[in-house]
Amino acid sequence: METARDVLTALARRYAFGDLEALITQGTPGAGARSTAVAALCAFGQRVLDLDAEDFGMPEAVGDVPRDLLDRARASRMPQAARERPRGALASLRPAYSLLLEVIAIRWYRRDMAALVAAVHIASEYLPLLAWEPVLGHAGDPALIGPSVNGEGSRFGVPIEPGAARNCDHTRPERSACERTLRVSKEPGPGWRAYLDRQHSQVASALGDCAARCRTPCTVMTRLDGPVRTRLTERCKLAADFTDSALVKLRHAAPVGHGFGVPSPEEVQTAWTRARKSLVHQPLGHTALDGTDDDPYPLAGLPSLFSTIADARLTPDTLLRDVTERITATLG
Repeated sequence: METARDVLTALARRYAFGDLEALITQGTPGAGARSTAVAALCAFGQRVLDLDAEDFGMPEAVGDVPRDLLDRARASRMPQAARERPRGALASLRPAYSLLLEVIAIRWYRRDMAALVAAVHIASEYLPLLAWEPVLGHAGDPALIGPSVNGEGSRFGVPIEPGAARNCDHTRPERSACERTLRVSKEPGPGWRAYLDRQHSQVASALGDCAARCRTPCTVMTRLDGPVRTRLTERCKLAADFTDSALVKLRHAAPVGHGFGVPSPEEVQTAWTRARKSLVHQPLGHTALDGTDDDPYPLAGLPSLFSTIADARLTPDTLLRDVTERITATLG
């Protein structure tokens, strides 16, 4: 590399946004008169790569970033107030899963296995809501979910009376989260954000259990038409099997889990191979993964698996690649 600009461009193409921003803000030559714009793009790109969905997409958090990039990021943002518009990932999780696919691929390219495993774990937590989205018409938005889960015969969020027979398979934390989701849209910002941080993933798990594992279904499921219910159950079972797979379990050996080890790329691929062999035993798993051995995606077949669960075609986003292209173009 002959010039400082060559070094900065190489960092951008490796998605090393944080390192690139640090060099620019320290006055490293090469960015020229557009150093402020490049630094803003780097800060934005790093937040997206880190899946910091609380902040990315908001102008006050990232500075001077083109609006088209901000709008694309907002599609995956969790609203930080109960009435915030647009609804982002509460309206649809499909943009967020396309972004997750891009982030997982970039983490593989950078050999950031701990971050890759963390992104896979995040994807697994919300897969049941991705499966429910075609039925609900949204991605579990607390402001809209009531009519789909309330009503006579529903046990969604209903506490078990002392001494009564346990006829709902939800755990105590799941029941608490389900009860909270029915009223949290009327709470002020701190309560809303606490719900998103601690309980929204529990609601996802509870809805997955309703469709895939409940032994005594209540009207949350029985109100659905037969074909819709059958297809939903199949998608949620596939999501549950992915969550229980060897790939997701790698989290417990990584710093983001309970240990201090970081899996190697070979260990990640081995775990995904084992997961694929398990998932194809399900009819939908076979449908999703059959013929994907030659998929160029780093974890071959993962986009197809997420697409099957979503009942919609999902492909890796290009948001971070486009950020890189904006940076290199700005550098000149």
